[in-house]
Amino acid sequence: MGDRAEIDLQINQASGIPIYVQLKEAIKHWILVGKYPPGSQLPTVRQLAVALKINPNTVARVYSELESEGVLATRQGRGTFVKETDVLPSDAGRKELKARLEQLLKTAYELGYSVDDVRELIDEIVSS
Repeated sequence: MGDRAEIDLQINQASGIPIYVQLKEAIKHWILVGKYPPGSQLPTVRQLAVALKINPNTVARVYSELESEGVLATRQGRGTFVKETDVLPSDAGRKELKARLEQLLKTAYELGYSVDDVRELIDEIVSS
């Protein structure tokens, strides 16, 4: 998020979902869809807290948890970054993903959705 002024996240104070969980899931989503690729810098704890109007301790907790999960890396004096990864998809991983996608398509078909409907939903998720 470093140079990015916009933070497209609305924290829902009234939902039953804790604020830190909402933020943690949003950051993971941003990384997953490529908004913040490996090596990109996230805003400082203070910047994000001010932008979202939440307690800085909440942001610090999320960053700490994501760092312990191997998603983020903090560089002393430089900031928090999406962790670089040397892991490449394996053949076994590809087979696992294919099996899960086949199951997803089977479920979609059983619910009355076409492959094009699934593609449209995937595009919607990735672009959000």
